[in-house]
Amino acid sequence: MSNYDALTLKLSLREKFAYGMGDFGSNLMLCIGTLYLLKFYTDELGMPAYYGGIIFLVAKFFTAATDMFTGVLLDSRRNIGAKGKFRPFILYASFPVALVATAQFLATEFPLVVKTVLATALFMLFGLFYSLMNCSYGAMVPAITKNPHERAQLAAWRQGGATLGLLLCTVAFIPIKSLITWSSSAGYLLTALLFSLCGLFSMWWCFRGVKERYIQVLPEGHKPGILKSFCAIFNNPPLLVLCIANLCTLAAFNIKLAIQVYYTQYVLNDIHLLSWMGFFSMGCILIGVLLVPASVRRFGKKQVYLGGLFLWAAGDLLNFFWGSTSVLFVAFSCVAFFGTAFVNSLNWALVPDTVEYGEWKTGIRAEGSVYTGYTFSRKISAALAGFLPGIMLTQIGYIPNIAQSSGTLMGLRQLMFIWPGGLAVIAALTMSLFYKLNEQRFASIIEELSQRKKFTEEQENLNSKEKVSTVNI
Repeated sequence: MSNYDALTLKLSLREKFAYGMGDFGSNLMLCIGTLYLLKFYTDELGMPAYYGGIIFLVAKFFTAATDMFTGVLLDSRRNIGAKGKFRPFILYASFPVALVATAQFLATEFPLVVKTVLATALFMLFGLFYSLMNCSYGAMVPAITKNPHERAQLAAWRQGGATLGLLLCTVAFIPIKSLITWSSSAGYLLTALLFSLCGLFSMWWCFRGVKERYIQVLPEGHKPGILKSFCAIFNNPPLLVLCIANLCTLAAFNIKLAIQVYYTQYVLNDIHLLSWMGFFSMGCILIGVLLVPASVRRFGKKQVYLGGLFLWAAGDLLNFFWGSTSVLFVAFSCVAFFGTAFVNSLNWALVPDTVEYGEWKTGIRAEGSVYTGYTFSRKISAALAGFLPGIMLTQIGYIPNIAQSSGTLMGLRQLMFIWPGGLAVIAALTMSLFYKLNEQRFASIIEELSQRKKFTEEQENLNSKEKVSTVNI
């Protein structure tokens, strides 16, 4: 296929939908832990909040390493079968992800130390299998299409799927759990099982519906490794800037998700408001996701990304100062989450562009190393985002299932709005000042890569003819 054909190839709506189902399924299994696992630890297992923070910190640092391992594994593949380079991991790793995601909500009567060790081990095991599944899913985009607009659409479909998964977890988890009246801990377990099964079938749908068209293997003699995955970050300036910005945005997003269940219960005195907030704010995210492709075509990825960060920070600051009622809380949350739609969608649209940049700069195309180098920064961010709420809940004096003090309530408000809003501002400054890979430069890089490939093929053909002539002589 020519360079022009590759850059203009249009994907079918069916394939885009299938790709979106991948992040819908993975988020069903991931977000039940992000949203409710800390509360399960504190309220059902009786752990101190800082124990939960330490569990998140240890397990997420471990899964950051497993992401790098996944990148090495993907780039090491030589014998690519009919299922492709990335799709087999989506198929085979999704089952243990669903199994462990459910097992994390199993309440036991063990001593606190044993509970903590078991919870840490399960969280680490979840991270291992989730890395194999989700890193392969994300790294697959350059193999699906080279068209930058189609990549932006895939990112939008991915974010749409992720948003729907998060929406269902936010809106439906607590009401479904509440239907199981005989045991609160059984409610957590059975609801987690339901969400995990739905996530599993969604991942299988993604596997069947997408196609890898541009499969490349690393040249002989190039051995991928963990160190090279780090080098993929530091030798690739656009990727490094994106990692730093993403470190801020993902930490902000995960802190907000972890704290919102406490905030609605103790500050607004209505835990069921979480479902309403989730319904309206995730609806705003879906609207934002639908607007991403058209916005990118008109303004470019970087400008749309920065606009999303501005809305995010503005919504959080408005909520901190004036979101004292349920209506205003939901309204300002909608503004912030509408902004996150553009940010989170374009995080995934920008990463594939850095693959071509890395190939252009180094001569080596390594989707796995680039993508997992990027997800390494996301896991470090998630580790901090999981650690900080647990530690801060202890610092502000949180005690489960009682009326909280005024100092604790102010601490919850700061964790919910000031920290995420501040991190969004830092991300905006980072991208604004240092990210230089715009659409025009990307197009020139693709053209130069095409010319290099054409030249290499001509040289190989010439060498082949010379060998034939030598044999004939």
